[in-house]
Amino acid sequence: MVPMTPSPTSPSLLFTLPPMASQNLTHRPRDEPAATTSTPSTTTTKNRKAQKMAIAKQGLRSLAVAIAIPFVLTTLSASASGTATTTAVSKAFWHPPVWAFHLASISTSCLMGLSAWLVWAEGGFHSQPTTLPLFLTQLLLGLAWGPLVFRLGATRVALVVCITLFGALFACSQSFHRVNPIAGDLVKPCLAWVSFLALFNYTLV
Repeated sequence: MVPMTPSPTSPSLLFTLPPMASQNLTHRPRDEPAATTSTPSTTTTKNRKAQKMAIAKQGLRSLAVAIAIPFVLTTLSASASGTATTTAVSKAFWHPPVWAFHLASISTSCLMGLSAWLVWAEGGFHSQPTTLPLFLTQLLLGLAWGPLVFRLGATRVALVVCITLFGALFACSQSFHRVNPIAGDLVKPCLAWVSFLALFNYTLV
């Protein structure tokens, strides 16, 4: 007797059939997209940008201070010198207006502030210990020259101050140049101005 094979529609076969492929597709979990997280390189780049921005802001503030201090001090010196031509100044065979002296002195003083800032940014005040004393010496001498000539008429003393100022500026230029060549070159216009002041002062003695 041949055993009967179950038909395709037999109930026993229906219970043993695997789930339909469509059901598998429906219930198969979808691949989750990769989460967009910041990589370490991106974070490092942002940190570097923030550090550069902070350094730039600090540099601008220090530059403003380096220029503002000589500007304010030289302006006060010019105010103490007065604007009227004194008797001593009237002895010169030629001289520019007194306000021109003040304007040039303020300009060169700010230029020296910029030069000193460049040296400071390069760490020159630590590597070259003589730079800061030379800078302060020329600043004080420059502040003293105007009142001595235009307010007190002490032309002989002013001439000594002017010559000393030239020497301090020259030494300052050499010291600055060893730290930053641009800073050393910025002192040259100041040397030219002080040379003119010495010639002018000599005509008053």
